[in-house]
Amino acid sequence: MKRILIVDDQNGIRLLLEEVFKRDGFKTSVAKNGYEAIERFKDTPPDCVLLDMKMPGMDGIEVLREFKSQRPDIPVFMMTAYGEQEQIDAAKALGAEKYFTKPFDIHELRSEIGGILA
Repeated sequence: MKRILIVDDQNGIRLLLEEVFKRDGFKTSVAKNGYEAIERFKDTPPDCVLLDMKMPGMDGIEVLREFKSQRPDIPVFMMTAYGEQEQIDAAKALGAEKYFTKPFDIHELRSEIGGILA
């Protein structure tokens, strides 16, 4: 069973994504910040990551950099509520698969993740 790590500081987003992907047959783990995400990543390596760009403490770019240094091949999808092109460009340069702007289309997100993990 494929495993997805969901990282977002907003509880509602974590719960929604966890519910949706569990229903789609994936194993999920969640983290509310970058430090927790790195721990989860080390404990149980995921097959894919959904990562919020803006979080207190360690932001998504720092977390992405850490993940890619450990596993360059892992697909990481960024989520952002802000259309900050500089952040998006930095994420792409570090190897982010794609980014979704909040509020995102859950069907599009499911389709992209499902396609990568198929």
